[in-house]
Parts: sequence; structure tokens; C-alpha cells
Amino acid sequence: MCPCNPLQLAFGLDTDLDKDNMVRRVAVIGAGPAGLTSIKSCLDEGMEPLCFESSDDIGGLWKYKEVSEPNRASIYKSLTINISKEMMCYSDFPIPADYPNYMHHSRILQYFRLYAEHFKVLQHIRFQTTVRSVRQRPDFSRSGQWEVVTENREGQEERHIFDAVIVCSGHYSFPHMPLKDFPGIENFQGKVFHSWDYKGPEELHGKRIVVIGIGNSGGDIAVESSRVAEQVYVSTRRGAWVIRVVSDNGLPVDMKYNTRFVHILFQLLPVNILNWIGEKKLNAMYDHTMYALKPKHRLFSQIPVINDELPRNILSGSVVVKPNVREFRGSSVVFEDGTVVDKVDVVVFATGYNYDFPFLPPSIMAKSGHRVGLYKHVFPPNLEHPTLAVVGFIHALGAIMPQAEMQARWVTRVFNGLKKLPSNKAMLKAVENDTKSMESTYICSKLVPLQVDFVTYMDEIAGEVGVRPSLLWLFFTDFPMFKKVLMGPVTAYQYRISGPGKWSGARRAIFTQFDRMFQPLKTRQVDDQPGYSVAGRLFKWSVTTILGASAAYYLHLHPPASLVTIFSMIRTDRM
Repeated sequence: MCPCNPLQLAFGLDTDLDKDNMVRRVAVIGAGPAGLTSIKSCLDEGMEPLCFESSDDIGGLWKYKEVSEPNRASIYKSLTINISKEMMCYSDFPIPADYPNYMHHSRILQYFRLYAEHFKVLQHIRFQTTVRSVRQRPDFSRSGQWEVVTENREGQEERHIFDAVIVCSGHYSFPHMPLKDFPGIENFQGKVFHSWDYKGPEELHGKRIVVIGIGNSGGDIAVESSRVAEQVYVSTRRGAWVIRVVSDNGLPVDMKYNTRFVHILFQLLPVNILNWIGEKKLNAMYDHTMYALKPKHRLFSQIPVINDELPRNILSGSVVVKPNVREFRGSSVVFEDGTVVDKVDVVVFATGYNYDFPFLPPSIMAKSGHRVGLYKHVFPPNLEHPTLAVVGFIHALGAIMPQAEMQARWVTRVFNGLKKLPSNKAMLKAVENDTKSMESTYICSKLVPLQVDFVTYMDEIAGEVGVRPSLLWLFFTDFPMFKKVLMGPVTAYQYRISGPGKWSGARRAIFTQFDRMFQPLKTRQVDDQPGYSVAGRLFKWSVTTILGASAAYYLHLHPPASLVTIFSMIRTDRM
């Protein structure tokens, strides 16, 4: 006779674990954006989370400190997020309407406080407590439990037993300083530091500065320091595509283009055509060849730099783009094209971060290529029981908040036995295939070894949770919602329309997302522009209906797995 009960059979519970071994107590490591939503997801599933946070506050990366702390993420004083508020908020807690669309780090921390207070997660956090080790208990094969060793601010160790662990420690804590790649740097007569240590331009007045690296941090530091410096040079090996946060008609660029309709086009059209269209549009704003920015890679092979001011500063001469540094000679910097910049005072390494999980056994976090070999970027595929997960360790052209939330919703349902993972063999094979797909689609380095498409990944994990919106169903049952979901931005509210964790406010949040976007801009009364004519409205409605029906029917014929296969096939023919 089968020992499992009907509830286990109905929901696919793991029958290898008896009722006494079901997950109750969960350790959450880190109280940043991933940790906060993981605590909340545990509470939603009736678990008992205990979060260990090494600092004295929530927020992780977004908690500004005047002095950078070892092994912790660090930001600079002026940092403003480059994702608009509607695209970065959690799915059941919209950011206040009066908050600006692109928020200063202090506002983001305020939002996290509101979220934490609203969902009562603060009482589950133990601050100034560092996790020293996470190890499987001797009876792990039976219990699936973990021993977690922590250390408080007085240096006292404590041992805990948990049924499961969620790692939310992020990947911006260990600065990468490739000094060995730059001959002569040891004799450089000026100041050298990593962007991790940068707090502001106060000490850079009148200096000659070389910023090595043209990612988002390198671009921001170059722009800000150029306001006070004598001259700023930006050195880049590959170049970069630079996009603006302000898009057509002044809309946030992600709300304009991060839509399901655009996503469907990416599934249907060859990547070379999409690259040509996107690059042509960017070059119409500023020719990347003329500005010495043009990279070696195509537009959709790597996440672009988001910076509205960098092209203007290049045009004004306050920032000069240079190739990779070949060597240092005293206070002079020699570039690979043979040009030399003399009397350099400061070198800033905006060269990214190494990632590490020092408290975990190395055998658990095995590699697949350059990346950590996690099933769907969340679960180690080689454990006997799926009671350890990594949340928030993902890289996409989109905010980490909704992605981490979706991962946490999936993780807690797996922990609770409501969702079962494939066999270890199947997960290992999936990791291998995923790595090959990533490497054929994107430029993946050792420092940024993982990159996914935001919508594809969100939909994939939402499918695991059972909350992926069905366009075909909405087309026939709720056409106004269908239009919003298809043509509007892919905000996290879409994953609260139906299924587990359904939120009654999701519909209103979707229909009012542009109202919240407009509200902080309404600082002066002006006459409204005339709307569409009747004929224009009819034409727009007709086009939306036809395109929407086609998209819904296509997705019905080609479920997500098939789309991913087609996507990988047409994107391998890269120029």
C-alpha cells in the first residue's frame, strides 16, 4: 500500500520525505531585495523563516555606507537606479505613485522599508549576524536538514538546525582588481582604487583620471567625476552600446520596449535583423563609431550601458574614450593604440566583481562553464533533497526585485512539496544545455557568467509556480486585460492575475501603472494634448486586435518550451 496521502499525490509532494521531515524552519542569508521577498514568500507558504543579515539594516546593495565594508556590496552617494519604478517593484506592492520613476538609492531603501513593514518581515531578521558555514547534517539523506553556524557582533558563534536554506547574498561584494593584467601598475605614482570604493567626486577636483571599464558603474563615475576633474579618460577593451533611460515621448525606456509584443518579435525574427534595427535606432541618436563607443559585439549579445549623459560629455570633451591600457610608466598611461596620457593622478578600476559563496561547501556550487551550475539559476542539481536554493543570483536587462521574487515563490513551493523538481540527472542535463544556450546567445565573461532574457526567464519560472498569464485565455475572457498584458510593459503585477498567490489588486495595478508613472511629472498644470480621432482610435483598436489574436494563437500553438527552442535556433546565426 502506498504510504503517501491523497494530498501528496494531488500536488506532487516528494514521497521520499515523511511528514515529520517537511520543511518548516528556513534560513535566509541576506536581507537585501532578494532576502526580503524570500522571507515574505516563506511566510506566504506557512513556513518559519529566520534571516541572518551581517549589517545593521535591510537593503543589501541599496543601503548606502559612507565607508565601504569588507565583503559587502557598496554604492556611491549619487547612485540612481536605471530601471523605472513600475518595472522594479514587487508584484503585490506597487511603489508609491509620487516616487520618481528613476529613484535615488535613498528612495529605494524607503520602498524596501515600506515593503518590510507591510508584510511584517522585520521581526524575522537577525541583524549584525554573519553566516560562517552552511553544512549538511549527518542524517541529510533522510532529513534534508542543514546546520548553519553564525557569528554575532560580539564574535560569539551559534549553531542552528534548519529544514532548508535560501542564499540571498548577491554578487557585488568581492571587487575584481586585475592588476596583473596591467604591467607597471605597481610603480604607478597616483592613486588606484576600485569602483567599489568610490563614494563621490569630492577628492577628484582638478585631477586627471583614467577609468578602466565602461560598464554602468564606469560610465557613471566618468560622468560624475568629469564635472570637477581636469580631464577624464575611459578605457575599454570591447566598447559598449549606450542607451538612454528616456525613450520616445519621454517614456521610461523599459516601459516602452519591455513588452510581450516586442518579446514575441524576438521569438519570430532572426537576431541579425533585430540587431540591425536596434543599432540603427541607437546610432540615430549618437553614432557609436563617431563617438568611439562602437563595440565588438552586436547589440543584443550583451546588456548595454544605460547612461543619458555619457554621449554629451564625450561630445563636450570632458570624457575621452580610449582603448585598453597596455602599460603604466610612472604617472603615464600607455594605451594599446600607442597613445599616451601623461600626469595621471587617479586610476579607477570599474572592472566588475568576483562571485563567491564562502560559507557553502565547494562541492555544492559546482561550475558549468564559467557559471555556477544551478538548475534554472536557483537549485544545485546534485543534492539528495532540494532544500537549498540561491535566489537573486541572476543577470538580465531588468530589475532583480521581480526576478528574485519569482524565484522565491518557486523555491518555497518546492520546499513545501507543492512542486517537484526533475531527477538529478535531468537537472544536470538542463544546466548543461542552458549553459550552451547562454554562451551561444550572449557574450559571457568569467565575471558576468550568466545572462538571461528578462521576459523569457520570468515566464519560465512563473510556469513552474503556475502563475504565467495565458494570452489566449485573456483574449477570450478579458480583452481589456489582454491588451494591457500584450502591449504594455511586463510588470510583475502580471504574475498575480491568477494561480497561487493571486492578488486582488493586480488588475487595478496593471490598469493604473502609467498613471503612477505620470504622477511625479505632474508638477505644473498644462493643457492636455488632443487625443486620437475616432478613426485613429478605431484603427489602433483594429491593429491591436489583429496582432493580439495572432500572438495569442501563436503562443497557444508554441508553448514556452517550444519558443525557447526556436529562439535558440534562430539566434545562433550571429554576424
